[in-house]
Parts: sequence; C-alpha cells; structure tokens
Amino acid sequence: MAVGERSGGLTRIRIVERDGQSHYVDADETAYTMALSVNAEPDTDQLRYTYTSLTTPASTYELNVRTGERTLLKEQPVLGGFDRNDYLTERLWATARDGARIPVSVLYRAGFERDGTAALLQYGYGSYGFSNDPRFSSNVLSLVDRGVVYALAHIRGGQEMGRSWYDDGKLLNKVNTFNDFIDVTEFLVDQGYAARDRVAAMGGSAGGLLVGAVANMAPEKYRAIVSLVPFVDVVTTMLDASIPLTTNEYDEWGNPEDRDYYEFILSYSPYDQLEAKEYPAMFVSTGLWDSQVQYWEPSKYVARLRARKTDYNLVVYRVHMEAGHGGRSGRFQRYLETAERYAFLLNQLGVETLIDSR
Repeated sequence: MAVGERSGGLTRIRIVERDGQSHYVDADETAYTMALSVNAEPDTDQLRYTYTSLTTPASTYELNVRTGERTLLKEQPVLGGFDRNDYLTERLWATARDGARIPVSVLYRAGFERDGTAALLQYGYGSYGFSNDPRFSSNVLSLVDRGVVYALAHIRGGQEMGRSWYDDGKLLNKVNTFNDFIDVTEFLVDQGYAARDRVAAMGGSAGGLLVGAVANMAPEKYRAIVSLVPFVDVVTTMLDASIPLTTNEYDEWGNPEDRDYYEFILSYSPYDQLEAKEYPAMFVSTGLWDSQVQYWEPSKYVARLRARKTDYNLVVYRVHMEAGHGGRSGRFQRYLETAERYAFLLNQLGVETLIDSR
C-alpha cells in the first residue's frame, strides 16, 4: 500500500508492506514536494508519483516497489540553458522565540559560501492553513543566478506541520505568524546565509498582511519589502459585513465586533500600526478590479506610510488598471510584473550582475 502523507514538514509517500513494515520513497533532496500520481492499476509493483523541489522541475516518476528501480517518465522543460547542478537546496530548522521549530527551505547557487555577505529574499504566507511547499519556479533562478539566496519560511498559520500549525497561527494566535517570520530572518542571518543589511521580504494577499506587520514590528531587519495585493487595513475591512468575504473570514481573524478580537486585530493591522519611524524600501502593488482585497486598502496604506515614515527610502506603488487579485491576464504580462518586482529588489539589495557570463 502506498500512502501519501504530510509529516516532518514535507509531503512524502510511505510504502506499507504486507507485514506492516513501512519505509518512505527516497528523495533526492532534503526539501521537496512529493505526491501520488494516477495509479489506475492496483495489482502492480509499479508506483507513479510526482516530485518537485526548488531545484527540480515538476517530474513524474515510476518506482518499482520491489526492486527500488526508479524511472523518470516526464519532466517539465525549462528553457534558457537550465542545469540543476548549478543549484542547491536544503531544509533548515529555525527556533522561534517560544521554542517552536520552524522549517525553512533554502535555494542558492552552487559554490555559494555562507560568509554573511549575500543578499536574501525571504518569502512567506502563513494563513488559511495553506501550506507553502517547496516547488520549482524558473523565475526565482533569475535572482539566484545573481547570487541572491531564496528562502521559504514555513511559518505557523499554514499546515506544513499539521493542523496544530494552523491553529497556532490564527485568531488570537496570529502574532506567532509574524514572530516566526522575523525569527527565521534572524536565524538565516546568524547562520551566515545573508548580510544583515541585505535582506528583503515578499508576500502577497494575506502574505501582504504578514510583511506589512513585519515592517511595523522589525523594520530594521529588512532592506526592502515587496507587498503584493496586500490585506493591510484589517480592522476596517473586517468591520464591514457587507463585503462578501468578511463574515466567512471571522474563522480566520475573528469578529472585531467582539472587543477582544477588535483590540487584538488592531494591535497588528499594518495600516493602523504605521508610525513615525524609518521603514524599509517598499514595492506595493494592487489591481483596480481586485474583488478580494479592494484597491483602496493598499492605497490608504501607501498614503499613510509616505506621510508618517521618517526616512528617504523608496516607496513604489503600482496599480494595475486591468488586473484583479491574481494580476493581469496572460503569461507574458505576468513575466513583466515579475521582472518589475525583481528589478526593484536587485536595485535595493545592491545586486548588479550575473555570477557568470551565462
């Protein structure tokens, strides 16, 4: 019997023998995403499964569970001279301030030296029980080829470590999500993966809430922040029950008509907590037709940020006039949006060129 399961912060497959003994399907890396594929024939020794990681494009394998022989059936093609041997990934564990162990998936170029000089982009989400598993993205290689370290912080609010991981990052436990992200940053810097003054953070939607809260709580730890269609005016939106999504969201954030929830949401709402102090450089984007986080939320946020911040760091506000929550339609339009964000990050992190002539 083949069992697809989530354990140890990973999705993997366990083979259970008739005598009850079991073992996991081998993986090529310590951080990956593995899942059962279509297995229409039950009476066979062949198991089909999918595999991907930050270095491995989406692939389908067939495994002979008796002999252990593995055959690659299909792999997503990657243009541009991609060679997986140019990249390395690993699974790390950061200790949060309350003792929780936070899984972190890291990607960097082969030959990278952990000497505390590199630039780092850390991505996070941490809401709705969504697990941000390590998957291949050719876009990210554009940054890694320039020496940037890329990290996925599997913080509480997702379900990477099970249902309790979600419960510990929602409602009145929401602050754990933000603390985890900050603590992962501190861990990566302390371990030499990045220079303390060359760290950037990125998140979108509820991940925009994350990086907005982090910018208020620990602005000194980040040189730049990219906040995409961010949910930043939490109190006002959650008090408006006429918005279709609001009442359904009470299970995630709480109902602010309850005083305890109101005060707690207010304590981390990015818009409400903006202060007269220095902030990282910011790139904030929205879509005029966004039905999930309406454009006026980030508009208010950017206006107040510009009015209150005491620094001269760049604040870019990009409004896509023909886009919704997921960005503009079309593959090439999405590439243009990604290139714009990356240009902002490379400029702010002081990254000038590719590592080699490729």
